[in-house]
Amino acid sequence: MGRQASPALAKGATLDDVAETDRQLTQRLEQVIMNLLERRAATSSICPSDAAREAYEGDDEGWRALMEPARRAAWSLAAAGKAEVTQSGRPVTEIDARGPIRIRRPR
Repeated sequence: MGRQASPALAKGATLDDVAETDRQLTQRLEQVIMNLLERRAATSSICPSDAAREAYEGDDEGWRALMEPARRAAWSLAAAGKAEVTQSGRPVTEIDARGPIRIRRPR
């Protein structure tokens, strides 16, 4: 059985349940990023907010809560060689990146 739930978790949920949800969200955002890139020109890039907006199922500003998970999904894809994360049109590492990022197909 999973670790004990904290008060912030839904009743009966465990930390293992939350971790699985995070993994599922990352996978969904990775798929959204790849789909967006496939629909764009090979030389185009997207912003993590494009993926957050596409993945969000509401019509309010709730997509903003998906911004950090979208960035994490971008870094995950970059680590797997499936995408590049850039700043000023140049690939950057997660350690070196500061500020806004873009996501593109690997070159």
